[in-house]
Amino acid sequence: MLRPMQHRTVHPSFHLPLVQHFSPNLYAITMGTGILALMMGKLPWEAAFKTGELLWMLNALLFCGFSVLFGLKALLYPTETRQVLDHPTQSLFLGAVPMGLATVINGLLEYGLPLWGSRVVPFAQHLWMLDAVLALITCTLVPYRMFTRSQHPLKEMTALWLLPVVAPEVTAASAGLLIPHLSQHAWGMLCTSYVLWAFSVPLALMLLTVLVLRLTQHQLPGREMALSMFLPIGPLATAALALLQLGGAAGPVLAAQNLPSLTPVLQGIGLVGGLVLWGFACWWLVLALLTTCRYLKTGLPFNLGWWGLTFPVGVFSAATFALADVTHLTLLRHMATALVGVLVLLWMLVTLRTLQHQMQPSNT
Repeated sequence: MLRPMQHRTVHPSFHLPLVQHFSPNLYAITMGTGILALMMGKLPWEAAFKTGELLWMLNALLFCGFSVLFGLKALLYPTETRQVLDHPTQSLFLGAVPMGLATVINGLLEYGLPLWGSRVVPFAQHLWMLDAVLALITCTLVPYRMFTRSQHPLKEMTALWLLPVVAPEVTAASAGLLIPHLSQHAWGMLCTSYVLWAFSVPLALMLLTVLVLRLTQHQLPGREMALSMFLPIGPLATAALALLQLGGAAGPVLAAQNLPSLTPVLQGIGLVGGLVLWGFACWWLVLALLTTCRYLKTGLPFNLGWWGLTFPVGVFSAATFALADVTHLTLLRHMATALVGVLVLLWMLVTLRTLQHQMQPSNT
């Protein structure tokens, strides 16, 4: 997807290609691996839970490793780092940093609690606050730089524009899992999470409106960007998931604030809003499948954008599980389980292709 940029280091005594050429698009790997780990924990089998636990640990190591490389690049190659921030495509993947971190935080609650007990909760809380700050920064500053630093013709628009603005709603959904474990600050986190949701979802819906206009006027994107059509599923499914999880976690928090009458309101918003947004995500899923089938006839060139398949499918399955829990519809639970199976196959395929791609001589 991304062509290597011309780099000029300000530290000629250093030559660390792995650091110099690091790009934030690699954080998409942590998003895909992290959501798979979380969904494995939803399956009713011990082997699936253990597999998810191992994947979460791997994902945490990947996230830490990528963060070290990114930090070193900022220190040793500031010129190249600024080029990333100004690049019309690579800068969009900065939104993958807080989203990848959110999967690590959620996994800490899913797998870390059974392993290490309640001592992980304060750590998860501090990571969540960091995640919220990073999400707000990317959601605000990346679009601002797009408005002021470069040209973005409508014809060249893709669903990648969603990446920096989706991060706050992912953080909000994460709070729905963390709030039930907090003994204090739960009210502040609940209020903050709805604000984070508002920072993200309306802007994502506006971008989707423009994306439909772009598709209508200029037809489908090129083959190399075909799989980006799955990306809109992510913000829609995450928005639904956040409303469902926050509504489910709100009861004890509102009771402690002498606002118990608001509990059914937020739960109702979660159910109705979740169903509506989930239905919208279904429409995009059908459109993305039709687009993919169209391009399969001529072949789809591999790039790291293939990781864009994994996170949207994963969070769509998470929203489906959440709806199944609220509605008690067996069909939704079966559908969510089937989606996890699809996610496993997609992750294995994309991981294999990524390893093959990295081992090619041209990529060394």
